[in-house]
Amino acid sequence: MSISPFDHPYLSGLVGDDDVAKWFSVDADITAMLSFESALATVEAGEGFIEKATADAITKACKQFAPDVAALRAAVSTDGVVVPEFVRQLRATIPSEHRAFLHFGATSQDVIDTGLMIRLKPLPQLLDSGLSYILSRLDNLENAFGNNGLMGHTRMQAAIPIAVRDRIASWRPPLLRHQQRRLVLMEHFPAVQFGGAAGTLDKLGDRAPAVRRRLAEALGLKDMPQWQNQRDVIVELADLLSQISGSLGKIGQDISLLAQGATEIALSGGGKSSAMPHKQNPVLAEVLVSLARFNATQVSGMHHALVHEQERSGSAWTLEWMILPSMVGATMGSLHKAKELLGSIEKFGAER
Repeated sequence: MSISPFDHPYLSGLVGDDDVAKWFSVDADITAMLSFESALATVEAGEGFIEKATADAITKACKQFAPDVAALRAAVSTDGVVVPEFVRQLRATIPSEHRAFLHFGATSQDVIDTGLMIRLKPLPQLLDSGLSYILSRLDNLENAFGNNGLMGHTRMQAAIPIAVRDRIASWRPPLLRHQQRRLVLMEHFPAVQFGGAAGTLDKLGDRAPAVRRRLAEALGLKDMPQWQNQRDVIVELADLLSQISGSLGKIGQDISLLAQGATEIALSGGGKSSAMPHKQNPVLAEVLVSLARFNATQVSGMHHALVHEQERSGSAWTLEWMILPSMVGATMGSLHKAKELLGSIEKFGAER
């Protein structure tokens, strides 16, 4: 049993996404944190802060480490964050002469924020490919049915006759604009977070920017000055996610209404009813509306997380952990459902 429909044993079949579930799994989280610690040690050895033998020992330990997850859970209840116990356990597996240099110059937020960015590296490309596929589906529908007639509706009332291509023309432009917004976001996402105790990288002195730059390169991330208390990048991502799912929700809502009369559109593979065997419920269209509305409510919470008091916030940071994974899951689920929905259209409009 789960309190979230996104990883629920059967509700996830409606709204979940297997890839996203893996990104936010315990295994992925731990792997990303280990990648950070290993890369940090290697980079700091390259900059002369620690010995190469020490970096090698830390890297070897990271490859072999298997944490006590129960102990991590217990520690988070008091520390509010997993990293202190994670580092304690990892340090115990490193030869004693090298232990002190694990996590050198870093802080918990560096590990967690960068770990999140590592796990989200596939996201921009998947958003783009998903949008591109949907746009191609719209082109196919226009080629097949574009000249067919529909009744246009304004304020839920019949207005004037339009063509199917007119309806598709209202669906396509927002998706193209989302692709452009994704490109803007990628100018600084996903980015390394590396600020040390209070964002100043005090232990690394004037070589701090070089360490951060090399760390970003090693992890395949953008180099960006510390953003530990500047959450606009995360919120910009959340805004894009909500806009994408919202635009797909508009398509879902339109198709749900078209299916209501059973004359203007025909869908294959509709959902069954336990009481009315004749029904073909437009489940895919409905779930697009639900996911759009879900993200619309969640994005306001992400804007609350912009308020990071002083150099670090515990409460705002925790709020992000509660919201962002579900928003990513809802958006990726929307892209998959939209592909299926548009591919299920067998009839669209009336020939004329």
